[in-house]
Amino acid sequence: MKRIFLRWEMALFAMLVAEFAIFGVLNPRFLNLSNLLYSTSDFAQIGIVALPLTIVIIAGGIDVSFASTIGLCAIVFGIANFFGWPLPVCIVAALGAGALAGLFNASMIHLSRIQPLVVTLGSLYLFSGAATVLSGVVGAGGYEGIGNFPDSFTGFAYLEVASLPAPFVVLLVEAVILFVILHYSRFGRAVFLCGLSEHAARYSGLPIRTVQTITYVMTGIFAGVAGLVLSAYFGSARVDLGTATLLPAITAAVLGGASIYGGQGSIIGTLLATLVIGYLQQGLQMSGVPSQISSALSGALLVVAVALRHGSAVLTSFVAARIMATNRKRAAS
Repeated sequence: MKRIFLRWEMALFAMLVAEFAIFGVLNPRFLNLSNLLYSTSDFAQIGIVALPLTIVIIAGGIDVSFASTIGLCAIVFGIANFFGWPLPVCIVAALGAGALAGLFNASMIHLSRIQPLVVTLGSLYLFSGAATVLSGVVGAGGYEGIGNFPDSFTGFAYLEVASLPAPFVVLLVEAVILFVILHYSRFGRAVFLCGLSEHAARYSGLPIRTVQTITYVMTGIFAGVAGLVLSAYFGSARVDLGTATLLPAITAAVLGGASIYGGQGSIIGTLLATLVIGYLQQGLQMSGVPSQISSALSGALLVVAVALRHGSAVLTSFVAARIMATNRKRAAS
């Protein structure tokens, strides 16, 4: 039981409860159940890309190009719809574009042996430029949107599933799938081992490149999912749809427990961190705080939380060492 309460996820849950308490006092309308549920549609896309990003980080990589991949997949969907392709084919095309984007990142990282951050930073601008060029095919120059989607598609963003908004249901289903993959499969164990030590993973016979490639492809596919969700929500596909997800998604992954050195992370932690960040923004807006200040407070939250997490890890190690020393003295006596 002690181990459960010492986990970082419990600290994130406590942060979430504290947010509800504070913002509930500042503005009682914040705690309205309908408001809490439907506000998730405003930040569900952050979690949709933060969850697979967590797996990439655990495996020892990083991907910052997902923000542009979201827009690229949305534009591919919009173009396919513009030319009259069936809706399922349009969706598959968008997800396929995301998978190819992830495969491109992984291939460039492994072939060039350049740091993943540098490669994906270049991809961030490459995919954005490609999406802008592609949007010109249908006359949507610059950051104009491609619309005229079927009602069945745009209505999805406002659909309720078991009294929950559809985008939030997508996030929850994704979290369950990735949780099982990461923590209850051989692939998940390989991901952790690759992040902890590539040398140990290589000597264990694990296909490191294959494992890492799959993580990047997964991120690309779910970036496509986020692009589809945002296109349905706004009723148009735009190049800049994923721009606002870049820093919040990275923050959610790191705040959720993913170590930038690899080998450590949690799907549940990232999900909770997404809720913490999303409701923090919502609460600050409902309290009348300007967006510039709310962004600064979000950054401060990340710094404080990471410091607390590091401090809790040091404290846990210290307590464990003291307990071992005490047990040794008792055994000696």
